[in-house]
Amino acid sequence: QVQVVESGGGLVQAGGSLRLSCAASVRTFSNYHVAWFRQAPGKEREFVAFVSKIIGTIAYADSVKGRFTISRDTAENTVLLQMNSLKPEDTAIYYCAASSRSGYLRDSGLYDYWGQGTQVTVSS
Repeated sequence: QVQVVESGGGLVQAGGSLRLSCAASVRTFSNYHVAWFRQAPGKEREFVAFVSKIIGTIAYADSVKGRFTISRDTAENTVLLQMNSLKPEDTAIYYCAASSRSGYLRDSGLYDYWGQGTQVTVSS
């Protein structure tokens, strides 16, 4: 069983930055696809970004493209989500998810391992 843990959420003013971190209880996290999803109050969970296993293909939701950056820290065996130019509409619980299976990497159903989520609140 793979355990995934997020950290780094918090309260920030609009235009500010936060960096989320995702750690997993596996020796080589790069053998897993890793994605970030978010869920705002009253809304469905939505895809934010992914980094694929091995090759490291990256993709973003249109709503965060150019502002968020996903990356792997191989030395620390973590996946980071750098969030810049934050907007109030970015307010949500952010979840890290991992999967070793192949499929459509924007689909939350592909991911078998989920963290508990970390709250990001952006004030206007």
